Amino acid sequence: MPLPRPAPGTLKWWVVGTIGIGLGIALAVWFGLSATLGLPAWKTLGFKVVDNASVWVDFEVYSPGGKDLVCTVHALSRDFAVVGSTDVPVELAGADSGRRQVTLRTTSRAVTGAVETCVTAP
Repeated sequence: MPLPRPAPGTLKWWVVGTIGIGLGIALAVWFGLSATLGLPAWKTLGFKVVDNASVWVDFEVYSPGGKDLVCTVHALSRDFAVVGSTDVPVELAGADSGRRQVTLRTTSRAVTGAVETCVTAP
């Protein structure tokens, strides 16, 4: 079954619309990449609730150019309230990535621990 042809006189608007959509997609991809390129990335590898007052968190960071980072690590309770938090300096010494483990003190029993954010160290 052949594809239907556009109505006479509307072909140029189909071409203009198709080009416009293509440019819009290209612009969205460019903005998305430029907003995240060069920023640090992190991944929580694991956690262990040690006792009612502490939780252990293992994480990995990536910093373009090997810049040192400061990561904020949170411990959360069952109702997602923050029951412990600390800022962890991560010195990469020129390497692009590194791994750290930290034990957080908590105000009550935590059920999870995770890296909240990482920023370039001042």
